[in-house]
Amino acid sequence: MRSKAVLLFLVLGAFTAYYVYSPIPDDIEERWKLMLTDCFFRSLSHLADFSELLGLKDYMGVMMFITFVERVVPVSDERVQVAEELFSGVEVLVYQPSQERGAGEMRRAIIYLHGGGWCLGSSRMGPYDLLARQLVTELNAVVVSVEYRLAPAHHFPVQFEDVYHVVKHFLQVDILDSYKVDPERVAVSGDSAGGNLAAAVAQQLQLDPEQHVKLKVQALIYPVLQALDLNTPSYQQNQHMPILPRTLMVRFWSQYFTSDKSLFWSMMANDHNSPESAALLKFVNWSAFLPESYRQAYNYSAPPIAANETPKGSNGPVRSMIDPRASPLLVPDAVLRPLPKAYVLTCEYDVLRDDGMMYATRLRQAGVDVTHEHYSDGFHGALMFNIWPTDFEIARRMANNYILWLKENL
Repeated sequence: MRSKAVLLFLVLGAFTAYYVYSPIPDDIEERWKLMLTDCFFRSLSHLADFSELLGLKDYMGVMMFITFVERVVPVSDERVQVAEELFSGVEVLVYQPSQERGAGEMRRAIIYLHGGGWCLGSSRMGPYDLLARQLVTELNAVVVSVEYRLAPAHHFPVQFEDVYHVVKHFLQVDILDSYKVDPERVAVSGDSAGGNLAAAVAQQLQLDPEQHVKLKVQALIYPVLQALDLNTPSYQQNQHMPILPRTLMVRFWSQYFTSDKSLFWSMMANDHNSPESAALLKFVNWSAFLPESYRQAYNYSAPPIAANETPKGSNGPVRSMIDPRASPLLVPDAVLRPLPKAYVLTCEYDVLRDDGMMYATRLRQAGVDVTHEHYSDGFHGALMFNIWPTDFEIARRMANNYILWLKENL
């Protein structure tokens, strides 16, 4: 009986070790902490798949558990005043200094857009609350954190429109004045899907002839910027990396556009392009826009083009994925040229690495002042792992460098 118990213990131990262990590159710090964190994410993902298979709850509905677990009630303290507001009907959290630093001193402002693949996340999550407070106290800034609506309940372009309406509202001179914000020191920023929305907002604002107050900078943290080629070198290299494997990123893209599961499978095979998108593939040609060291191990092959064209007047997924409000990398240089100074953060072990690198390259070629900060030991989502028990040293480094750049450029 005892030998059976020992055998059972060994089998369970071996199974647990097999399940927890994942091949994480040696140059990533705190590898075992990342393995355990990723084990939780993978377990929840498997549970979400199983729940959807049984018809109990859809995949994203189960994955929202992460958002709920990390949700906090943002409250004011001696240094930061927090208020819940509605800007053009969209919920926002406004963080501002509790104390005046100098008579008549005007403040910076950062409009921050959370990540989560347009399907998950919230400005009310602990990591975003902590980052907003850091921005307020270290920059004497007003931070507007946007609670935009999420897929799959709301598909593109709802998320963009929510954010765009907030930015337009905040950039009114009288609104800026009410928060003591200098109209020449406003930034838009975001991570992951939030970086996508920040880049898209920056582009669309400078195309708006009625917009007089301009953004000074855009700060994009491991942004997702295109949906046409989901087989770039970083998608290939990092397809099984923790936190954001390729399968999950493809699922985010497909659910951003539609609840039709057929798009997911087309995008997984990277054969979702149409004759309409074919002409835009030149803007995501990684053989032209990636540094040689990142493409030399890979052979470029343009994604295949489906024979069927989208019917005229259709607002389907194909038209959505070529819309620059969804894929900011698809605009010509003429649209990039007037954009504000940019900060682009990328991570080596991230499927989205090449999106950010290509955008940094294209911005520079268009004459935009760009700071590209690449973390050779970074992984997707690292900036938000800033609260125990999933607090990583790299999150502190990223936050410090990001805030320093804003301090020097905003």
